[in-house]
Amino acid sequence: MNIRLRFRLFAATAGTGLVLTACGSSGSPPSASGPSAAPGTSSPSRSATVSVPSGPSAITPPGTSAPTTPGPGGGAPPLGSGRFQPMWPFTTLAEARAWERDFHSTGHQPWHLDPDETALSFTQGYLGFQDIDRVTAHIVRGPDARIGVGLSRPAGVTGTAAVIHLVRYGTGPDAPWEVVGTDDTTFSLTNPGYGLIVRSPLLTGGRITGVDERIRIQVRQPSSAAPLGTSCCTAAGGNGRHWKESVSFSGPGDPVLTVVASTGGHIAEVERFTVTAVRTG
Repeated sequence: MNIRLRFRLFAATAGTGLVLTACGSSGSPPSASGPSAAPGTSSPSRSATVSVPSGPSAITPPGTSAPTTPGPGGGAPPLGSGRFQPMWPFTTLAEARAWERDFHSTGHQPWHLDPDETALSFTQGYLGFQDIDRVTAHIVRGPDARIGVGLSRPAGVTGTAAVIHLVRYGTGPDAPWEVVGTDDTTFSLTNPGYGLIVRSPLLTGGRITGVDERIRIQVRQPSSAAPLGTSCCTAAGGNGRHWKESVSFSGPGDPVLTVVASTGGHIAEVERFTVTAVRTG
């Protein structure tokens, strides 16, 4: 897990996103298991990994003071559970603690303790992006992690489709990893603001760098296998150009929804994606 490798980080070219080239050997984590993983998910591959010192704190349990800094996506700080919204796989702190008790007694679903496995299961099992099957970057600062995920490219180069932001949900060494957003570069989702209360129809938007892009929008919640709403597809391109699209959705039951924007079509259906968390009130 903590193999130290040197890697080169290249600026994104149009329609590709970040590219990481590993300069050394790497290992493969065990394949994701349990109901949160997509059926038929292939064993993930890992590219470059690097560990760094401790950093920001995890999701703050309800009842504590909320930080004043905004969460991922640049929106206003959410209320109630700190600056981050719990997107997946747990919707509440009670669910995370229930898994932790179950893990201590039965060893059930140990992949919740692996940020790489959690990021890949989020991408493949929750979002349904089956072709994005490998880890391209691994940066952990204590209870905070940034995990790059991507798909294979020609000549052994791996493209990063998104950098998943995860934090520990709770305290202690066995607190599970929770997805709270993405770190965006050439493709962003800035509207709606992170943690805001929304209703249908929902206006989405952001910026993109690329050529002949087609942006698909989905609204998802952890308790539903199918999207609550989909809009496809918005033509976009250029250098840091604004894009916007409206999507209608119905049937929200979870307290936090995931809004996901994806683009592709050059070498794969999904080549880049970005997510943000919103609340249903």
